[in-house]
Formats: sequence, structure tokens, C-alpha cells
Amino acid sequence: MKSFDLSLYLVTDRSLALDRSLEYVVEEAVQGGISMVQLREKDCTTKEFYELAMRLKKVLEPYHVPLIINDRVDIALACDAEGVHIGQSDMPYAIARKLLGKEKIIGLSVENLQDAIDANAFDIDYIGISPVFNTATKTDTATALGLEGVHDITQISRHPAVGIGGIHPSNAGDIITAGAVGISVVSAIMSAVSPRDAASQLRSIIDKVRS
Repeated sequence: MKSFDLSLYLVTDRSLALDRSLEYVVEEAVQGGISMVQLREKDCTTKEFYELAMRLKKVLEPYHVPLIINDRVDIALACDAEGVHIGQSDMPYAIARKLLGKEKIIGLSVENLQDAIDANAFDIDYIGISPVFNTATKTDTATALGLEGVHDITQISRHPAVGIGGIHPSNAGDIITAGAVGISVVSAIMSAVSPRDAASQLRSIIDKVRS
């Protein structure tokens, strides 16, 4: 039975970690309230990606926080991660599902209303609304959707949604209010002096809006 919490979703970027190990930053963030971790690696070998995934899985297992692999279904299979996150130009969701099986988590990025409508027919577990705001962390993204885009997409989507892109404490609550079940962050935690405190602040904002 799949069980996961999208409330506060960390997407990793080692280049933003201020010379700290990824394992250190992730564990600190989890202790601050991160509920899901996506390992995103664009500039390393397959062997390095696999080894890093195995190290992160070891960190996350005691906290029961799912490890999601960005794009790479082969890495997810090799390390027995809890799932994958795929974009519109990555492996088709149906093939990913066939390879991973029914019990693994599959997330899909949606960049507009039509993507979200199409995703309603897909056997996926959540959608990532991307990007909500402009961000320097990921430059190959579509036009920012804004809070109105989050609202419109969550109104028609049958899948739970997280907002991704340009999210920080001053706008995190607005994304939940607009209809997302969670937020996904990169630099707001990866580059924080204290990843634990940064995660705790964001989690408090989310919980306050929900209450």
C-alpha cells in the first residue's frame, strides 16, 4: 500500500549545498519537517548517481521518508527507491509504470492546464505544477503559472499536486491556499545556513495555513 506525504518536498541540488554533503543537508532537512525527497542529478555518471541514491536511501529509511528519483527509472529500480518523478519530455508514464510496478510512486510535471487534463487519464500518483514562479534553479522551464495557474490546475486535476518553482517562506502559504497539497523547494533549503531551521519554518507555514 502506497503511503506518502507531499506537504514539504525537497528536490536536491548539490551545487547549492554550500560545500556540505548531500546526506548532511537532507538529514537536517528531514529533521526539520521534510516529508519527501527527490534526488535530481544531471551532471554525474550512472555509477555516481546510483551510489548517491543508495547513500540517501540509507539516510531516509529510519525517518520513513520516501526517496524519489528524478527522470531515471533505471536508478530507481537499481536502488529500490520509492518512486520516480518524470517530466513531459522524459520516459512515458505508462512505460515507467510497467517497469516499476503498481506499488511505486510516480510523479509527473505539468506545465499548463492541458498537461493536467491529460494527466487525469494517467496511472500516476501526484502532479508537480511547474513552475509556479520564475526560478534560477531550473532554467529549462515553461512560463511561470502563478497562483492563478495553481488554482486552475488543482480544480480540474484528480491527482494531488505540489507547487514547484521560486517558492520561499513569503509565498509558500499562498500555494497551499491556491489548492496544492504541498510545496516543492530546492534553494530555500539546499542553500540555507540551517537546512533544519529552513524546513521547520516552511513546515510551520504549511501547517498554519491548513489549520
